[in-house]
Amino acid sequence: MFKNTLRAIALLAVTAVAAQAQNTQTVTYAVNAVNQIAFSGTPSLTITTAVAGSAPTSVTDATSSWAVTTNQTGAKISASIPTAMPTGLTLSASLAAPAGATSAGFQALGVTAVDVVTVVTKLAQGSLGVSYKLDATAAAGVVASATKLVTYTITGGT
Repeated sequence: MFKNTLRAIALLAVTAVAAQAQNTQTVTYAVNAVNQIAFSGTPSLTITTAVAGSAPTSVTDATSSWAVTTNQTGAKISASIPTAMPTGLTLSASLAAPAGATSAGFQALGVTAVDVVTVVTKLAQGSLGVSYKLDATAAAGVVASATKLVTYTITGGT
């Protein structure tokens, strides 16, 4: 009788397993375009010398860094400042290129955006160098400490 009871329990267990149902569900997913850049550091540029008979000596600051994430192909980074530099002064920026991209080197900044890095493709990379350069002519005269907000924009890509 004990064996019959065990067979009955086993038969019920098999029947319970066979009675299980299945179903499916469709999951929709997507990844939108992601283009992010970030900058860190506090660059400072002060021209203090010149060679007699020449323009004041240019200065550079390479203490800042930038990072980029894009899931697109062929994005670019451009830079601009909101107002023109004072007469006789030129502020330029150069961004180190991430893997596979191209840096344009030092580009003079103005109110019209200029490309500083091109062909940025599907990557996430940080700790990239940023360099700023200040050039002056004698016509600049003495300029009190001032600031410019540099706007970097990542655009394009497919």
